[in-house]
This record gives sequence, C-alpha cells and structure tokens, in this order.
Amino acid sequence: MTIISAPSSSNPEILRGEGLPIFEAITPEAVREHIPALLQQLEAELSALESNLQQALNQQQQLSWDTVMDPLQRLGERLRWSWGVVSHLNGVCNSAALREAHAEQQAAVVQFGNRAGQSQVIFAALQQLHERQAELDGTQQRILAAELRDMQLRGVGLEGEAKEAFNAASQKLAELSTRFGNQVLDATNGWTLRLTQLEEVDGLPPSLLGQLAQAAREAGEAEATPERGPWLMGLDMPRYAPFMQYSRRRDLRQQVYTAHVSRASGQGDDGLNNWPLIEEILQLRGEQARRLGYASWAEVSIAAKMAESEQAVETLLEELRTAAYPIARAELEALANCARSHGAVEADHLRPWDISFWAECLRKESFELDSEALRPWFPLPQVLEGLFSLSQRLFGITIKAADGEAPVWHPDVRFFQILDNGEPIAAFYLDPYSRPGSKRGGAWMDECLVRSRKPDGTAVLPVAYLICNQSPPVGETPSLMRFEEVETLFHEFGHGLQHMLTSVERPQAAGINGVEWDAVELPSQFMENWCYDRSTLMGMARHWQTGSPLSESDYAKLLAARTFMGGSATLRQVHFALVDLKLHSQWQPGCGQTPEDLRRQIAETTTVLAPIDEDAFLCSFGHIFAGGYAAGYYSYKWAEVLSADAFGAFEDVGLENEKEIRETGRRFRDTVLSLGGSLDPKEVFEAFRGRQPSSDALIRHSGLVAV
Repeated sequence: MTIISAPSSSNPEILRGEGLPIFEAITPEAVREHIPALLQQLEAELSALESNLQQALNQQQQLSWDTVMDPLQRLGERLRWSWGVVSHLNGVCNSAALREAHAEQQAAVVQFGNRAGQSQVIFAALQQLHERQAELDGTQQRILAAELRDMQLRGVGLEGEAKEAFNAASQKLAELSTRFGNQVLDATNGWTLRLTQLEEVDGLPPSLLGQLAQAAREAGEAEATPERGPWLMGLDMPRYAPFMQYSRRRDLRQQVYTAHVSRASGQGDDGLNNWPLIEEILQLRGEQARRLGYASWAEVSIAAKMAESEQAVETLLEELRTAAYPIARAELEALANCARSHGAVEADHLRPWDISFWAECLRKESFELDSEALRPWFPLPQVLEGLFSLSQRLFGITIKAADGEAPVWHPDVRFFQILDNGEPIAAFYLDPYSRPGSKRGGAWMDECLVRSRKPDGTAVLPVAYLICNQSPPVGETPSLMRFEEVETLFHEFGHGLQHMLTSVERPQAAGINGVEWDAVELPSQFMENWCYDRSTLMGMARHWQTGSPLSESDYAKLLAARTFMGGSATLRQVHFALVDLKLHSQWQPGCGQTPEDLRRQIAETTTVLAPIDEDAFLCSFGHIFAGGYAAGYYSYKWAEVLSADAFGAFEDVGLENEKEIRETGRRFRDTVLSLGGSLDPKEVFEAFRGRQPSSDALIRHSGLVAV
C-alpha cells in the first residue's frame, strides 16, 4: 500500500496530497490555516499552466495529453485529496468547530473550482485536443468529451455579469446545501423521547431496548438498563425503524413518526427550518440552468446522464407507477385486514405510523418470519465473512483484515486490504455503526485514493471509505444486524468494488469516475441480490452464540418475503423520483404553489396514504438538497433495471452451477467493475450481457405482477 508519511511543520498533513491521511492531524485549526495557502498555491500553478498553454496556442503548437490533461488532473487531485478528507471528516466526525472551519473555507474552494472550470485558455486547449481526438485512445476520448461538457455546465461560455452571477450562485448553493445537511443532522440529534414506564416500551425487542438504554447511559443516566430503563428514543434509523415496527403504543408511534417526518421544518422548538433553503436552492438552480441555456435544472442534470431525456425518465417511472399502484393499494387493504383480525381500532383508517407495525405483523403471520428474531444469525463479523467469501467466489479476490496498518478517525473503524493472487490491489475503510451525535445518517461509499500512476510511474492503489449506520454493539453483544442492514452493507460494498477493482489507470475514468450517474448504482444494487442467494446467505447466517446455521425454513421464508410490500416500496421510490424531477423542471418562484404543494399534488397518484399535515419530508430530503442527486433520484430505479438484468445472467446459468457462476463473475469483474468510465455504460453492459438491458428481470424481482 501507499507509504504513510508523518506530518511536519514544513509539510502539514492536510497538504500532503497523497497516501492515506493521518486523520487526527486534520484539525479545524489545520483547515483554517492551510486550506487558504493550498488554494493560493494552486491558483498560481493554474495561472502558470494557462500562460504556457496560451503561448503554445498563439504559436499554433500542437498540444498533447501530457501537456494539458495530466497537469490539470494533478492540480485537481491535490485539492480533492485535501478538501476531500475535510469533507469526509465533516460527515463522520462532525463537530461544531470542524463544521465552522469547513463552512469558512467552502466558498473559496468553490471559487477555485469555478475559476478552473471557466478558464477560456484551458477550454481552447481542450478543443484543440478534441479536433485531433482520433490520435487518442477510447478512454482519453471519453474523458475529454466529459471535461468539455462539464466545463460548459460550469459556465465556461459565460462572460461579464452573467459569469459573476453564476459564480456567486455556485458559492451560495454550496453553502445552502451544507447548511441544509447540518440542520437535518441537528434536528435528528436534537429530538429525544425519554421513556420510563414498561408500558411505553411494550412490544420492543431486547436489541432495541438495549440500544435505548445505552443511549440513556450516554446521555448521563448511568443506572439505565434494558430491563428497567429509563430508555431514550431518538430519530436515527437504528432506533427509529425498529420502534415503528414493534411498538404497540400507537400514540407513541404517532409521536415518533410525526417528529421524524417534520425534522428541520420549523415545527419544533429548535429553530431549524429548511423550507426557506429549499425554495432558495430550487430558485438558484433554475437561474443557473437558464444562464447555461437550459430550460430547467432537470435538463442540466440529464445532459450528463445515461438517460436520453426527461421524457425517457418519466416513461420509466410511469411504467413502474402503473404496475406498482394497484399492488400497493392491495397491500394497504391486506394490512387493514390484518389489523381488523386483531381487533385494532385503527383498522378502518390506517395512518402512516401504523404501516410498519402492521406490515411486520402481517409478515410474521404470512411467512412466519420475525425480522427481529433473525438478528442473532447476522452478527457483523460473520456477515463480513460471507461478503468476503462471495467476493472471492465471484471475482477471485482475497480480502484480509489490516487493522492497525492505517490511521483511522474513530475506534469503530476497520481497515482491510484486497489481494489478487497474493498481491495487494486495493484497500478500504469500514465505519459500520451509527453515531448520532457526530455522524450523518445514511450509508455511502466515497473515494480516499483513486487508482492512478504518479509521474515517476509508481502505482497508486485505490482506497475506499465504506460508511454505514447500523445498530452498534451493546455491551458484550456484537452488532446484530437487521436483514435490511445486511442488504445495505452489500450495497455499499458494490460501490466499493467498482472503485477498487477498476483496471483503468487514468483517474478521470477509474472506478466510479466518469460513470454516468444513473448507471453508477448498477454494481451496488447488483450485490444486494446475493443476500438472497442460498449459498451466500446460508454460508454467513449462523447464530452468534451457538453457531447454529439459519434453518432451511427461515431461508425459505426470507425468499418468500422478498417481494412483501414490493408494490409500496416501488411506489415510494417513484414518488421520491417524480417529486425530485418535477421540482427541478416545473417549480419556480411565483408559479402559484409551494414546493410542498407540488409534492402533495404528485402524491395523489404516487401514494396510497396521503401525507399527514405535519409531513415535511422535503426538509430532510438530503439526497437532492444536500447530496448529488438533484434531478437524479430516478437513477436508483434506472440502474435497478441494469442491476436486475445483470444478476439475471447468473440466474440464467444456474446459481448452483459453480463453474458457470465463477466464469460469469469474472466476466462481471472484467466489464462492469473494471472498465469504470472508460466506456459508455451501454457498451459496458453489452460487453457483459451480450445485449442491451431489459426491464423484465426487475419486474420479476420486484413482484410487480398484475393483481
């Protein structure tokens, strides 16, 4: 692996720009002191590069990849490394001081990005390269075309007041997105519900009682126990999701649900309100789109996607909506019948806080499957063992623990190496557990190091950050995972595999770089399918205390329950995707409705239970307001078509046909996981599957059949 050099006064750690970061040295003080100096240095080097390129252009010299693209990549990588680790820590070790330091420097970072992305000299140099693109290989042509497109989307064609307004709006959007995410985090962390009576925790499983008692102890109640309480409820997913599934106290479910869907909406006493930020973000994005010559931000987004048009996206979503809606209606009626059979007063008027509870009840009765009761068979160490064994089976790699061989940012974090024929080819960090006070929710993969070669020819091996927010260990009990958490881990590892197993050495197209956004979920969703593969699941599901394997009957129940509530799940994703798309294509100030009005209008045909009055989901929709999914949330369903069809290749040869499975796995590695952004995703898919994708497998896997 990359050698880790120690920080020094002459070479501050935050400016090292290569190797594995020493996270403890990336302090708020270091951010304030050294990021401005880095930007100043990069600005000087960019100006020098522009001067050299302008001189060559004036003299009508032929430019080369080595004189244009490589220096640009090295400049960008130094900023990506330094600012990337700051942003990473802001997500996993959030503190008031780091948040403030990040916010102070963000505008300058955005300003430098705009400065580089709008350089007329660099754009002219790239255009000259493009005129001679026949001299470039296919990967270089893809990188060059993407860079020209991205520069146009960053405003290289703007001048004067339009350019100044574009840059000011870019900075403002970055600031607003960060503030949006911070307010969601603060609202999530700021709400608690102290439970003191046994009747208040009626129905809650021991694993959740342990978490709630541990949260109470961490809040200063040293005497809290799972059996006697007090118990501290919160809105982070490891506590929220199982509470909604198992609490028999409907009044408390309503209270918790309402708090969750109204986070950061100004309805609480915390003063956190994302509504003004939403309108400002949408307005600024619309203005940016028009400055670039597009009708809407949706058009800007799709210009860099695999989907050909907004209409193509809407066609897919409507196809899924039409298939899912009647099934979701039938599922809701089945929940009502279940509640009715138990004599529940809410049976004739189910509300959103009833859905998870009665779905869990119906799941138990329909499949005799208690998702909570399965936790003991999925301790994290064994799930990792199963995931790593599958990776060896499919892709021929070996994964070994390398804890202590790399700096980490928290004691929970682990470090692993990936070997191919005994040689290290990549590595990854795994940060698995929820830390509501300092770590943002959700799960993600991010780049630590990207596969490339240094100027002297030395290989830089890829390293990934894999971040989850699953249930943490409680006392001597390891992290016992809900099956949904197992799927999440496999999902993020799929992203990591594409980053780590790339064979492309040009970093602009290595791993996930250069892959169209609506195709980038293919490997992650593909890996989720293996959670249901008999060999994989039965190989890792063993009771953490007795070592006994999961019973055949429980495995059969998991398979049978796979499409349980599948119509509702599909409809939910369609709702989110359509809301995102319409907000970024239709909504604008003065249109006669608020963003929430538009969302509720869309909900009339994309939900079977209308949102409650307090529902302010948009205020915590971080994917589109604090992440990279603006007008791109549809990508999950778009890529699911690809991933389901890709898994179909393994089903076609027979999941028990070991020789064919291994051969198909190697082909998947050599195409989807290896080629990264070096080819159009349609070509990559065809190289693996031998044809273009079909939605048949997704329809089948989702259980979207006519009722």
